[in-house]
Amino acid sequence: MTKNIMIVDDSASLRQVVSIALKSAGYDVVEACDGKDALSKLDGRKLHLIVSDVNMPNMDGISFVKAAKQLPAYKFTPVIMLTTEAGDGKKQEGQAAGAKAWVVKPFQPAQMLTAVSKLVLP
Repeated sequence: MTKNIMIVDDSASLRQVVSIALKSAGYDVVEACDGKDALSKLDGRKLHLIVSDVNMPNMDGISFVKAAKQLPAYKFTPVIMLTTEAGDGKKQEGQAAGAKAWVVKPFQPAQMLTAVSKLVLP
């Protein structure tokens, strides 16, 4: 069975890079352009992992993760934050919200795939 991964980022080019890497590794990808868009796509479908940017318009990544974790269907969905923020403050905020990993941009697709394979739900 194919695993579904959601990518949330306001940069279309970044979504494309991540999407290509994930698809080439055999995952299905759902894309969203910000936290609000992502929440509207959390419609009960099974997601095995969410990869989210932190700084986005409309709803930032940390607010999105907090909101997603309130939904019973996504309470246990692992989240990787993908961000230019390397500061500990933001990292702790992300972990408190429920993020399991923190990948700092610019990143190598291989580095992200390693994090994905470790965290993706069975």
